[in-house]
This record gives sequence, C-alpha cells and structure tokens, in this order.
Amino acid sequence: MNLNLSEIRKRAVPVGEYIDGLDEPFKEKHLARKQTYQLQTDMIDELKKHAGNYIIVIFSASWCKDCSQYVPVLALIAESTGLEVRVFGGIKGDPLSHTSKWRVPPSPPEVLTFAVEKIPLFIVFDLNGAEVGRIIESPKRFPTLEQEICEIIRDHWNLLTTTETS
Repeated sequence: MNLNLSEIRKRAVPVGEYIDGLDEPFKEKHLARKQTYQLQTDMIDELKKHAGNYIIVIFSASWCKDCSQYVPVLALIAESTGLEVRVFGGIKGDPLSHTSKWRVPPSPPEVLTFAVEKIPLFIVFDLNGAEVGRIIESPKRFPTLEQEICEIIRDHWNLLTTTETS
C-alpha cells in the first residue's frame, strides 16, 4: 500500500507536538523517559544519513505503557536525526464490539486502514509512501528502538541499491 504522505501530514501530528499535548500524568511520564534515555550514537549517526528519505508514523495512546516507553525515544531520534515522525494519538479500545478492537471515532480511522492490532505501532515509509517496515509494541530483533529502525532502513536501502545495480 502506498501512503499519501501529504494526507498523513495533515491528519497526524509531529511527535514532539503529540507529547506536548498529552494530559498529566502522561505528559510527565513521556518527558521523564525522554530526559533519561541515552540514544546509541552509532545508530543515530547512521539514521542521520537516511533521515530525509523516510517518515515514521506511530499509532499511540496516552494510557499505553509501551507507548510511554517508546514514543519519547522516537521523539529523541527525530530531534537528533531530522527524521520525520508523525503520530496518530488518542487510540481508544472498543470493549463492547465483537468485530472491532478500536472505537472509531475517537480513534482515528487510520487504525482500520493500517490494520492496527496492538500499540504502539511504528510504520516506516519511504518518501514514495511505500511501507518498508513495522515495529509492533516493542523492538523484536534488536535491543533498542533506534537499532531496530536503523536495521529496517538499512535493509530497505540495501534492497534499493541492489535492485538499481542489477
């Protein structure tokens, strides 16, 4: 699925703005994590090289424990690298529905478009709007979020350069 990036930019907010707009005590939790987390410098240096070629879209909720752990890290990554990170927040479950996990609205309709099952959901897109990778809830292949994102981008970049030289 190719994403219309201009539509995403209209509907989702930058990650820093998302954190600033959270109510207490959620905002305080996000900011505390952001202040104490130490980014892996080598991963950040590599991400800087590719930051202008990708956008990350996050699905998040203030009540989500994993979101409060990883969204602030992504805010730091964005600030340190220039990588564009947009957030669809306000995700709400729908406990009364037998067919839908999320209540739309108030959850953004994109939870259905992108088949969001768990949050946080981080989706990496190239600038053509093609999805190049997803991280569901937490990094799975590597110990840190920045390393996992770096690997997704590295894999995609290598695929691009291999295809161009073939």
